[in-house]
Amino acid sequence: MTLHDDRTAVLADRLSVVRHRIEVAAGSKAVPTLIVVTKFHPAADVLRLRTLGVADVGENRAQEAAAKALEVADPELRWHFIGQLQTNKAKSVAAYAQSVHSIDRASLVNALAKAMAVQQQTNGRANLECFIQLDLSEAYPGLADAEVANHSGRGGVAPSDIARLADLIAGTEGLDLAGVMAVAPLGVKPEPAFSLLAEASSALIANHPGATGISAGMSHDLEAAMAVGATHLRVGSDILGPRPPVL
Repeated sequence: MTLHDDRTAVLADRLSVVRHRIEVAAGSKAVPTLIVVTKFHPAADVLRLRTLGVADVGENRAQEAAAKALEVADPELRWHFIGQLQTNKAKSVAAYAQSVHSIDRASLVNALAKAMAVQQQTNGRANLECFIQLDLSEAYPGLADAEVANHSGRGGVAPSDIARLADLIAGTEGLDLAGVMAVAPLGVKPEPAFSLLAEASSALIANHPGATGISAGMSHDLEAAMAVGATHLRVGSDILGPRPPVL
């Protein structure tokens, strides 16, 4: 594979368009971190993105992410795990990820803490950044919970449970409380969801001033997420294109 092929040119064009959207939406404000979501796409695309200046990539399948991280083997590249994570995959994720954006239960915090203890004893790696994932169903009182779940396909904790989980993360060695994360449901306007996320972020910061991160916004709603202060955007299809066919 050459890193200056037709595929690289396509990625460069798409990346330029997304970066322009972000710059326009940011205006005079700070530009959020762009996490390019590479799920279902090969490690070769991650290498191409590196030549285009991408420093952060996201994955939501533990087995696929671990294999890519091993194949790419770039110590300067920051890997973000953004999908639902089983506790038995915590050891794998702790070996390569800078952050996990989908913390939604105490058992996962404990599993990651154990995995990080081993990693830090072995290689002294930095703490793992942890974002608490928020369930946004409360933002849509007119929809049944099942409808919101069908739209979003994601988990998360209720706003009332964030404080307890935040205290656990903040008090756990090897983990750093980074902020909150959410996925706005499809098929409905994202603004109510992101407003709820912003409120949750403010409440979190009141008790944990360093947890200022807001991981929100994807290809179709990044501007709406930035309007409420998103610090991390997770963009996949507008840069990588449709997922490759499964052979």
